[in-house]
Amino acid sequence: MIYETRDMWRNAPDKKVMLFGMSGLGKTHISSLLRDSGRWFHYSVDYRIGTRYMGEHIADNFKREAMKNPLLRDLLLSDSVHINSNISFENLVPLSTYLGKPGDPAKGGLAFDEYLLRQEQHRLAETAAMLDTPHFIQRAKDLYGYENFVCDTSGSICEIVDPANPDDPVLSALSDAVLMVWIEGSDAHTQELVRRFDKAPKPMCYQPEFLSEAWSSYLDETGTAADNVDPDAFVRWTYARALAHRQPRYRAMADNWGITVNADDVAKINSESGFNDLIAAALPG
Repeated sequence: MIYETRDMWRNAPDKKVMLFGMSGLGKTHISSLLRDSGRWFHYSVDYRIGTRYMGEHIADNFKREAMKNPLLRDLLLSDSVHINSNISFENLVPLSTYLGKPGDPAKGGLAFDEYLLRQEQHRLAETAAMLDTPHFIQRAKDLYGYENFVCDTSGSICEIVDPANPDDPVLSALSDAVLMVWIEGSDAHTQELVRRFDKAPKPMCYQPEFLSEAWSSYLDETGTAADNVDPDAFVRWTYARALAHRQPRYRAMADNWGITVNADDVAKINSESGFNDLIAAALPG
């Protein structure tokens, strides 16, 4: 780790961290708080994915839908309108809409092969965006004068790395650049996340092997044909299983490559100094 003790962390003139864990446990909250202090650069991996690496896929999908409308088709073909996504740190809907959910097209679902293609596009994009982290650390310093840096990761980071491999290319690059911090949730947090997701199911990214097994199991368990699957029903069924699948992968990342902080403690943070104290407490004395 780039900070091996709490004194190294506290005395560092520049602090560089990466927050990871389940979506909804405070990564973006802390990142925004640090950014708003005026002393930290906030690198949003999801934003980077949705703009630099998936932006063309997203825009082309919008255009594909627009081409089905005669009026919009004529305007597009004559270059009379411009269609693009308005993605932001706070609004990642264009990215999640593109990823979609598999199942019945009449219910907004994607054919499973198309769904797998988009999942693979995201996996490659997320890997590239994570490997961009050292570049953005230097860019933030050279362009804007930021000494401190926080990388706000996607919840699916654990799906693109092998935390047990000491030579994992993504984790190796990150370990030289940032302190990796796992925001660990409790069983109660998991239950609350499942409740929220059940109320408003959203697209997610999955490890390919996990996804294939989940899809086959769902079809077998429900006796539903692939093109009749209710997309929301499938992602609801899969969500809790995905969290259980990710938990040991997050833990291995923290044990082998970083440190762990508690989500309840993260929720109490309301200042940069409070965050610095939290990280110091998690490091060896």
